[in-house]
Parts: sequence; C-alpha cells; structure tokens
Amino acid sequence: MDPDPCRVRFPFRQGMPRPTPIPQRSAGHNGAAPPPHLGGGGNNRFRDGGDFKPDLVPNYGGRLRDARLGLAVAMTPIAMLFISFTAVYLVRRGFVSFDLAADSYVRAWAPVQLPWPLLIANTVVLFLSSVTVDLARRAATREAALAPVQSIPGISLGDERRFPWLALTTVLGFLFLAGQLWVWNTLSNRGFHLQGGTSSSFVYVLTAMHGLHLAGGLFALIVADLATWFDRLHVETRRIIVDITSWYWHAMTALWIYILILFSFAAQ
Repeated sequence: MDPDPCRVRFPFRQGMPRPTPIPQRSAGHNGAAPPPHLGGGGNNRFRDGGDFKPDLVPNYGGRLRDARLGLAVAMTPIAMLFISFTAVYLVRRGFVSFDLAADSYVRAWAPVQLPWPLLIANTVVLFLSSVTVDLARRAATREAALAPVQSIPGISLGDERRFPWLALTTVLGFLFLAGQLWVWNTLSNRGFHLQGGTSSSFVYVLTAMHGLHLAGGLFALIVADLATWFDRLHVETRRIIVDITSWYWHAMTALWIYILILFSFAAQ
C-alpha cells in the first residue's frame, strides 16, 4: 500500500523521458546562472546582445563613428572640386598667346588688386568661429557624458550655465559671409568683375564655392541651435550634430587658408 494516499501518480509510458527536477537543471556554465542581457556590440544603430535582435537603447557611439566616416566620404568630392579649380588655375595662369601686333607671346593673366585688409579680417573671424565651434563640441560631449548621472534621482551636479558657443559661432559665420560680400563689392569698385577676366573670375568662383559650402555648415548650426533652444533633440543626438558640424567647420577654415594661398599668386 502506498504510504501517501494523497500523492497523485502520473503513469509514464515506456521510453518517455522523465522531467528533470528544477533544482538539478543546469542554468549555465557549470550550473551557474546565465549572464544578464546587457546588450552592446554588433549593431551600430541599436545595441545587440548577441541574439540578433536589436535592443531599445540606441548605440550612439556607433552612430557617431558612422557619422564621422560619412563626413570623411562627403569631404572627398569637395576636396577634389577645389583641386580641379587649382589645376585649371595653374594652367590658365601660365597660358600665353601670340600677339600679331607686337609679334611676340604675351600672357593673358592680369594681376588682381585684392583687398587684403578685408581678407585678413575675414580670416580672423573664421578662425575665431572655428575656436568657438570646437568649444561647443567639447561642451556637448561633456553634457552627454554627464547626462546619465543627472538622470539619477537625488543626484545634482549644480546649476551650470551653458555658454551659447553655437549661437556665437553662427553669428561669426554670418559675419564672415557678409565680409565676403564686402570683398566682392570692393573688387567690383576696383574694376574687377566676374566676367572681367580669367584672374578676377577665379577670385569670384573660389570665394562663392567656399561660401556656399560654409552656408551648409551654418544651416546645421542653426538646426542645432533651435533644437537646443526648444529641447527637441536627445543629448546624444545633439552631440553627434555638433561634433560633425565642428569638424566640417574646421575643414572649411583650412580650405579658406588654402584659397588665400592661391589668392597670393593671383595678385602677382
């Protein structure tokens, strides 16, 4: 007789595996509990914990690396464009033609009287804007690093005032473009027009192309400014925008120095 009449017997067929008791089941390596699902790695857009399923937390580090790589790729055609302008400039500057009246070869390149004080002033403004945008990048990186700490209840890092480096960079950028328009007006008053000759046309084309690409950086700065003012972007997303814009702005500053070197030859 069964000593425990209340126990319910479940008949098992022959060959059917019996269930292993829960305390004897292996939960992981050497019976240890499996590691928690922390995520990370794998996917650049979302963290992947190894199960090939994206988590809900975006991988901002991967997005920042992808954005920097995309910026490097986007800067390649811009560099090639100005290299092409340089090659045409050197060819046209050394081009000579035969003058039948003088019975000799003459150079068609006419020196351009550039307003160097204005150009140097614009260079100083652009260099200052490059400094301020880098300070904005550092501030955005620091803000993104402290955001997880500030989200902890009961933790306060003090009431820090953020200096509007982005807004100052935007103002300096518009001031540089206004200075370029002033340079154009000065050249026009001196008799150097867009269709006035090869040397003067190069000055207009190079400054116009540089100003057009700089305006693209200004647009990104305005977007970041408005997003910061209305608090519409995640702190990490704002950091990515400011970081990419700052490196783009540094590239535009270096490109402007390169153009000034070409202008020094155009003035001869």
